[in-house]
Formats: sequence, C-alpha cells, structure tokens
Amino acid sequence: MEVLSITGGQHLFGTVRVTGAKNSVLKLMAAALLAQGTTTLTEVPDILDVEIMAELLRRLGCEVDHDGPARRVSITVPEILAHRADYDLVRRMRASICVLGPLLARCGAADVALPGGDNIGSRGLDMHIAGLRKLGAEVTNEHGYLIASTQQRLTGGSIWLDFPSVGATETILMAAVTANGVTVIENAAREPEIVDICQMLINMGASIDGAGTSTLTIEGVEQLEPVAHCTVSDRIVAGTWAVAATMTQGDVTVLNANPAHLESALDKLVSAGAQLSRVDGGFRVVMDNRPLAVDVVTLPYPGFPTDLQPQFIALNAIASGAALVTENLFEARFRFVQELARLGADVRTDGHHALVRGRAHLSGAPVEATDIRAGAGLVLAGLVADGTTTIYGVSHLDRGYADFVPALNGLGARIERIEAESLFT
Repeated sequence: MEVLSITGGQHLFGTVRVTGAKNSVLKLMAAALLAQGTTTLTEVPDILDVEIMAELLRRLGCEVDHDGPARRVSITVPEILAHRADYDLVRRMRASICVLGPLLARCGAADVALPGGDNIGSRGLDMHIAGLRKLGAEVTNEHGYLIASTQQRLTGGSIWLDFPSVGATETILMAAVTANGVTVIENAAREPEIVDICQMLINMGASIDGAGTSTLTIEGVEQLEPVAHCTVSDRIVAGTWAVAATMTQGDVTVLNANPAHLESALDKLVSAGAQLSRVDGGFRVVMDNRPLAVDVVTLPYPGFPTDLQPQFIALNAIASGAALVTENLFEARFRFVQELARLGADVRTDGHHALVRGRAHLSGAPVEATDIRAGAGLVLAGLVADGTTTIYGVSHLDRGYADFVPALNGLGARIERIEAESLFT
C-alpha cells in the first residue's frame, strides 16, 4: 500500500497545466458506443477511472487504446456490442452507469450493475429510470442489476427532472439522440461537462438544442458517426490548484483552464483575499497573506461546485475568522472532517452545515482519504500543516488527479509517494 508523505510549510510558486475533465471524459467514452467505428478523444487525464472505463468498454466488445502520456484514448466500436456491465468494474466507479443510455440505444438492451464509487452519500437512479421509461424502455432492478430493454426503437418524450442531475441528464440525452421523434428534457443539468458531451454528440450527427441551458431539445437521428473530440478542461482540478495557491500564500498560474467555468469558486477566493487575473489560456492566483474565512453553499452549476467543498473547508480551517459551509447535494461529504480534525482543524457539523473556525496552525498527522475530493482537501491541509502529514487511501486521488505529486513538487511542495511499510523501518 502506498501513502503520501507531505512536509508542510512550503509556498507554491510556478505554472501547472490542467488536462481534460474526469467528469466529462468518462461520459464521452461511453458516448462513443453510439457509433460504429473509431472515436478518438484527446486531453484525456491519465487517471485510474479512465482505465476502469476502458476495461469496461473492452468487455462490451470494443477495442480501446489508452495512451496515458499522450493524453489520448481511441475507441473502436464494433457493429454488435455486448450489453452487460459487470459488478466487478461498476462497483469501482459510479460513472459506469453512463453506459446505460448508449447501450439501450444501440442494442435495445442494457444490463448494468448498480454502481459503487465514492462514499459521499446516496445518489439514487430514480430519475435515470423514469426518464428511460418515458422514452419507452422497460426498466427493472433484478439481482443487483438495472435491466433496461425495448422491443423497438425508443420514442421521444417530454421529461421533467425533479433535480438538475448531471447523471440523469446524460443518461437520457444519450438514449434520446437516436430515438424516434423529439425529446425535451426540462430542468436539465447545465454543467460545462454537459455542454461538452452535447458538442461531441452534435459532431457525431446528433440534433441537440439548448446545451448549457435548463432545457435540452433532442431530435432523434437514424445513426451517428465516430469523431475526434478534445475533452473540456477539468474545472475541479483547476479549482483545486487555485485553492492550493491561496492556502500556501503562493503564486500559481493555471493553464488550460477556463475561469468562466469557475466563477463562483474564484469569487470566493477573491473574498478570501487572493488576487486573480486572467492569462492566455488560464488564470493566475497570487496570495500574500493568511486567507479570510468565506461562507460556501453548494448548488448545481452555475452555483458553487460540491466537488470543491472539501478544499474550501481545508482553506477555512487555516483562515482568519469563522465560516459556515452548507452542503446541499451530497449528505456524506462531511465525513472527511473527522480526518481534518486529526490535523487540528476546528470543524463542527450539524446536518448539512459545517461551522469552521480557522486556526493559525495545523499539525501534521496520519489521515485517510475517503473519496477523491476529500483526499484533495487533506493534501491541501497537509501542505500548510506543521511537520509531516501522511495520507492513506491514495487510490482515491489516483481516480481524479493525474500526476498530482509531480505537479505539486514542481510548484515547490515537499511531497513523496512511498510504500506504507517504509514508515515503520
């Protein structure tokens, strides 16, 4: 087992480049199933989740060439696909559910194991199921699998989502692009990753109107064609670097990042005292003093992203003053604060609220990452803690952050990845 060992107290200076978004590329890989032939994706992050998705597609009958250093994935989709996504892979990554829509559209059937992934709370599939049923599919839950089928081509319909769920929007969207007639999704998710998948599908020949708004109108087409597509940059990774620069009182330029995708989070950093400026292809964050505490309320896009909430709790833990963090999306996001408390943070939770009282110093200690973003928050806390912080559960970080340790060291951090056994020798 590997761990991260961080010696705190370093200021981060320099330039870091962000690759494509984890929360987009996995869905783009699934969307490739909709067209026979070879689809090529670029700016693909070299992370564990991409390899899990690649293996899932291989088991469905695809040929997948994943070149991590080149940030490229090529997916060759056969005429006839298998349609069963087994538990041993799906349990490792919740995004595996995104094959449900394209498999149903291509094969008329899909058997997908109920997903696992990060332990951050309940994320039901009711809206996925209700949407597919509105398109004419039969969907049942049997023996731990969602089993969807249709005896004929799916038929467009009008679908209202009770919540602007990214996953449900993607599932219904990918099922509807080849359905017979027009599908309208109301209260659809508006995230940049949704716009990215819409753009790829349009390039494949789909007819989609309203990407980036709360209403998506999809007119079904007979078939789609494979394409080459560049993945949208990862706004969550970019935001993580921005928080790291602010917490360490550093000066970091983040490239291949769109600040327009991060307006709510970057505005909070300005309120904390950071200086932000746009540069060609990204933005720069400069921080000279201890940050000020900032209140945070997570909301669907364009609101504050839940995937940056742990990083901002870490920032507030060393900020001047106190702040209230409200989590409206995932009820278990606060589980990581007990690990942050091991570093000396003063965080009190009550339901979906966390009161964070900033302290001038944190103290290094062994902690464990429980999910991807919790791991990032603990790393940021370790960067500013006195002494050495040891982070277990590194595999979570591997699922969402490509070359995290080399990039941190390139900015002046003192962090190494070591075998856990070496801690006791």
